[in-house]
Amino acid sequence: MNTPVIGHAETDADIRACFPVMSQLRPHVSENELLAAVQRMRGEGYKVVALSVDGKVEAVAGYRIIEMLRTGSMLEIDDLVTSDATRSKGYGRQLFDWIHQEARHQGCSVIELDSSVHRVDAHRFYFRQRMHILAFHFSMAVT
Repeated sequence: MNTPVIGHAETDADIRACFPVMSQLRPHVSENELLAAVQRMRGEGYKVVALSVDGKVEAVAGYRIIEMLRTGSMLEIDDLVTSDATRSKGYGRQLFDWIHQEARHQGCSVIELDSSVHRVDAHRFYFRQRMHILAFHFSMAVT
């Protein structure tokens, strides 16, 4: 097995290669919808980074650098997922470590993310990465 390689997914082909893994977190989004959404969100600073092994994407993250009054500059993780088939091989930790270094490089003071309340395994992972629950995230559908 080759060493994992981490890098930004820049091209349409790169984003499409991320789809099988990203769809495990966002099953309601088709491959074409993912590509179109990433293209739109790039205008808001959204970036996709992937961890690949032997040319196959095994973990994906979507993030952006934003500034808020309460935090200053921060790296916000929108999406973070490891392939079900290769979970518990350390790929999520390696990708998270890369994100942590990116946050440092970008001068961010904090990394934040939202995680659905039912994703207990993900919560355990975030706690192992030294993350803490700091707030409730409230939501309301606009109808």
